[in-house]
Amino acid sequence: MKRGKLIVFAAPSGAGKTTIVRHLLGIPELNLEFSISAASREKRGAEVEGKDYYFLSVPQFKEKIRNKEFVEWEEVYPENYYGTLKTEVDRICNAGKNVIFDIDVVGGLRIKRKFPEETLTIFIKPPSINELIKRLKKRKTESEEKINMRVSKAAVEMATAPQFDVIIENDDLGKAKAEAERIVSEFISTENK
Repeated sequence: MKRGKLIVFAAPSGAGKTTIVRHLLGIPELNLEFSISAASREKRGAEVEGKDYYFLSVPQFKEKIRNKEFVEWEEVYPENYYGTLKTEVDRICNAGKNVIFDIDVVGGLRIKRKFPEETLTIFIKPPSINELIKRLKKRKTESEEKINMRVSKAAVEMATAPQFDVIIENDDLGKAKAEAERIVSEFISTENK
């Protein structure tokens, strides 16, 4: 059985990557399965354990780091860890499916470095920082302080965009979805070098 490919979507919070990833997951021909990340934060809203994230305590997360159980991990905010478990990637790839990631920019670039031939990295760029602020406030899931933290981090994340294989500007969601669909479809249909 052919091993699946890795498709990484990364972006500042509020850029629309999760919406685009969900759209792609609904296209059977792409043979995608979502890589569920591990996180050391509390659940938000209607998030579900084992569907949205594997929720771990900070001590559990640190133990998995020590045991080298992650493909990549990052302390995104103080005591707030996110990472991709090796078992998750192996489970999906070994089933012959393509893995789609919705992760932090640093984690996305780490995956590309570890698996350069099998990985496509896509950066979803918001039209502007002001638009990003509007989208984050519209969610109504975080405090003003958290939103400000995300916005200040966004400038750093935007600077990494040129390191990605593809940049899609999400100023029109329909166009961004169509572009992502075309790019992912082309990548999946090409053979590894």
